[in-house]
Amino acid sequence: MDYKTIKVESRDQVIWLTLNRPERLNAISHELLLEMIDFFQGLRNDNKTRIVLIRGQGRAFCAGTDIKETREGLPEDLGCLWRYFEGQQRLSDMIHLMRQAPQPLIAAVRGPAIGGGMAIALACDMRVVGESTRFQVAFIRRGGSACDCGVSYFLPRLIGLSRAAELMYTGRFVDAATADKIGLVSRVVPDDQVEDAAMELAREVMQNTPIGVRLTKEVLNMSVDAPSLLAALHLENRTQVLTIFTEDQQEAVLAFLEKREPVFYNR
Repeated sequence: MDYKTIKVESRDQVIWLTLNRPERLNAISHELLLEMIDFFQGLRNDNKTRIVLIRGQGRAFCAGTDIKETREGLPEDLGCLWRYFEGQQRLSDMIHLMRQAPQPLIAAVRGPAIGGGMAIALACDMRVVGESTRFQVAFIRRGGSACDCGVSYFLPRLIGLSRAAELMYTGRFVDAATADKIGLVSRVVPDDQVEDAAMELAREVMQNTPIGVRLTKEVLNMSVDAPSLLAALHLENRTQVLTIFTEDQQEAVLAFLEKREPVFYNR
């Protein structure tokens, strides 16, 4: 697909996905939403890409849903709920597809990450942010519920129920330092170092076996919702045995014994 509102650049098994509407602070338009869905649908069967880094073009990560476009598209009959539900479903489809991606996702955030933009960052596995970053659960400040785009799922799991409730009930802005303090982000760096820091993190992840990283992401996400410790242990046991019988695991052990860097099978 010839994308217009996102840019996709592949380098050494790493994809840089750039939200590319800087004139609108990368707000989520209908077109951007459809392009993000298309990209992540294709990513599901991409065995060559190992990491996806997501960033925003210009001075913002993402200012959330494009309210101007949404208002212009309002039907005269505001009781027409089905149309709104379809749009809401597409937003949630994007977040679900992001979470289903077998590759780790790293958000490289500078500037505002508001509403749906914050949700995109939360749907990533790790967040590297610049000092200018500001998060906000904006839906509550726009007359809606703070529960949107997976925020009510991700936020309490990242920072705890009490802090999540505070941010969701108030719609308060959270700066980079506070986000770091409460465990919302992986690390904070100067703005001009965000992309380098995100790439450094990606390279560190890629030192491990592709199958090991993919299955770790899968089991970690499932264990967050596991009904019991025993259920998580059973899943871990099966996954661990599965990885042991791979060429990459044998190569990792051999490289360790021979004191050299491993050379993994290129999928």
